Amino acid sequence: MKLLACDIGTSHCKAGLFAMDGTACRIASCAAPAHYAVDGCATLDPEQLWQTAAAVLAEAAATDEPIAALGIASMAETGLLVDRRTGRPRSDLIPWFDPAAAPQGERIGRQEDPFVIFQHSGLRASYKCGLAKILWLRQREPQITENAVWLSTADFVAQKLTGQLATDPTLAARTLAYRIDTGDWGADWLASFGLDMCLFPPILPSGQPVGQTTREAADATSAGLKAGIPVAICGHDHVVAALTVGAPEDGMALDSIGTAEALVGALPRRSLTHEAFASGLVFGPHVVPDQMFWMGALSASGRSLDWLRGVLGDPPLSYEALATLIGQGTTEPTDLLYLPYLLGAQAPWPDPNARGAFIGLTAAHSRRDLIKAVLQGVAYEMACILQTAEMTTGRPIPALVAAGGGARIPAWLQIRADVTGRPVIASPHAEATLLGAAILAGAGAGVYCGESMAERLLSARAVLNPTSPITYRPDPDRHSAHERLLDIYRTLQAPLRAALGLAARR
Repeated sequence: MKLLACDIGTSHCKAGLFAMDGTACRIASCAAPAHYAVDGCATLDPEQLWQTAAAVLAEAAATDEPIAALGIASMAETGLLVDRRTGRPRSDLIPWFDPAAAPQGERIGRQEDPFVIFQHSGLRASYKCGLAKILWLRQREPQITENAVWLSTADFVAQKLTGQLATDPTLAARTLAYRIDTGDWGADWLASFGLDMCLFPPILPSGQPVGQTTREAADATSAGLKAGIPVAICGHDHVVAALTVGAPEDGMALDSIGTAEALVGALPRRSLTHEAFASGLVFGPHVVPDQMFWMGALSASGRSLDWLRGVLGDPPLSYEALATLIGQGTTEPTDLLYLPYLLGAQAPWPDPNARGAFIGLTAAHSRRDLIKAVLQGVAYEMACILQTAEMTTGRPIPALVAAGGGARIPAWLQIRADVTGRPVIASPHAEATLLGAAILAGAGAGVYCGESMAERLLSARAVLNPTSPITYRPDPDRHSAHERLLDIYRTLQAPLRAALGLAARR
């Protein structure tokens, strides 16, 4: 018996086959590039994405053993409209990072007091949320929402596999149409925009099967998948990956390092306060029953590094060359500061118009200093999020568990430990989101023992506690040096944002 999972990210689509004890048997991956339309809006072709997902699932599922369940996770705010009757796409998939819906995001923010919006949704209004994207699509084509339904990426792939329309709470909570305080779509809130709840799919618990793979889906995967496999929508990739960190009561946070980066922690369900609103963090339902998550994110983490690789080389500087440059010289911090706001800023100082910057550049700085400044700048931003999360939740964070592509750069993990003054544990699970989705789907399908979903999850999570993970511990002297630079980083936030914002408007 095996478990299968699919993780649809910003730049790659992955699938994994796992043994019941969590051991990875096979991982398949394929690029999922964005298509840029003539008007400059970034879109993803739904059929191309489905074909990519089907291909990686077929490759990962090549086994003679029965597959007990298939779990799907994905990036959160990326979504599309499909015809409710036929399931055919009405629009392209609009990526989370595309700012075309910025005017609609601003309109949403004016519809109600921002704090009231936050209390109900755990979010601030922005172009990223599904509601803003729907309003943007309707402005371009007024009839597009008739008999349509909004699906997040994982929902769309599940619909292609099963023919069923559904979502889970963690993805629903990123639309700004869902109320985290009541656990359903906000009928009155949607009506204020001339929208109906039927524009959104039924909400099922994370990991609960939405249906079974159809014969048509099996054929689409070249018979890599069998018909009749239970399929579950497991949720927002960062939150699903957080399942592999450990029990919520341990207090550790997941540092999910990819194109974007998110620091994710768990806490018992609670009402959201003005202090939580002021923190810049976002909140929502966790995949673990009776828990909620807090999250602080940076849209341009790995993207900052990829941008610099392209600037430093044509073709872009390879990761091997990057590692060589990082390894040269001392391990002391560079005095060159980098603000990693290539795609705006989120917690703890939300500002979609924030700009990136290098500060303190001299003729003496080298390519290595530029690289190190980017690594440090991202780490400084995450350290500010960590400190804000501790103050807001009242819960100490004793260590970070790093996962994702960026966690494969040892020097970056050491910098994070030195900057935060906390141990950084490299997740032994190379594909934490895939494993989390597999565990959730298995739990939802009832393959683990236990009376309730919570008990099944706890039983399944027992396989996620390795005996000897690699841990990067902070160096006291480097931590002191970083603390001084971090103070400057914080001090420069307000004046630099004001100056760069003024320059951008001219």
